[in-house]
Amino acid sequence: MPNHFNTNIKLLRKRMKITQEEVAHDLNMKRSTLSGLENNVSQPTITALVAFSAYYKISIDTLLKIDLSKLTEGQLSEVINGNDLYLRGSTLRVLTTTVDQHDVENIELIPEKAKAGYTTGFADPEFIKRLPTFQLPFLSKDRKYRTFQISGDSMLPIPDSAYVTGEYLDNWYLIRNRQAYIILTLDDGIVFKVVENLLEKENKLTLYSLNPLYEPYDIHVSEIKEVWKFVNYISSDMPEAELPQNEMLKTIATIKQDVNELKKKFYTDS
Repeated sequence: MPNHFNTNIKLLRKRMKITQEEVAHDLNMKRSTLSGLENNVSQPTITALVAFSAYYKISIDTLLKIDLSKLTEGQLSEVINGNDLYLRGSTLRVLTTTVDQHDVENIELIPEKAKAGYTTGFADPEFIKRLPTFQLPFLSKDRKYRTFQISGDSMLPIPDSAYVTGEYLDNWYLIRNRQAYIILTLDDGIVFKVVENLLEKENKLTLYSLNPLYEPYDIHVSEIKEVWKFVNYISSDMPEAELPQNEMLKTIATIKQDVNELKKKFYTDS
């Protein structure tokens, strides 16, 4: 994969109309070091990658993998303004995870009481390490899963307090329309919704509930921290049977009952 780091940091510096001296001073490095990086004479260290990512507020993936000079003016403005749609996952984050004694990925469980803490502790190894863990033998060992306890009735017939398991999705462009996802958001915490992917054109996702009583709503890409593709759910509650809602069907059912009663009466009288 091409490395666009040197051309990207030069483009960003010129776009922001700042000198090499200013950037070198802000990043506490020699001007000659910065010049070497911009001209592809030397390669950045991990420390330098982190520093440039934080300085320009752009993910490491984008700095390395995306040729910013090929973006439209509008797309480049979005990236510079902090709406980095070209990143894989959220900005500058490696998923924090745990493994069992056989070095197999655990499925961490986020029960209702831990959901608030997960919103801020999702990247904290110590927080993740304290979560309950388990395995589901029918899931792939090559993928990363996590289970979240949901609350409320917005996703009925999946009941309140069910445990939904998701597969970690690092490339948000792979979000498929009309599929369910567990999404960690900046303001609303963990949400479980059916998704319409509008990232490419409108920088947002539209979230739908299975329960038609709840209106769909949008979240901007900058509000997203994690995305997990729905795999299955576990619940001790049986889904309720769908009762006829149409008045015509109710009327027909009543007529059938009346006919049966008349038949019984007729045969009894005869």
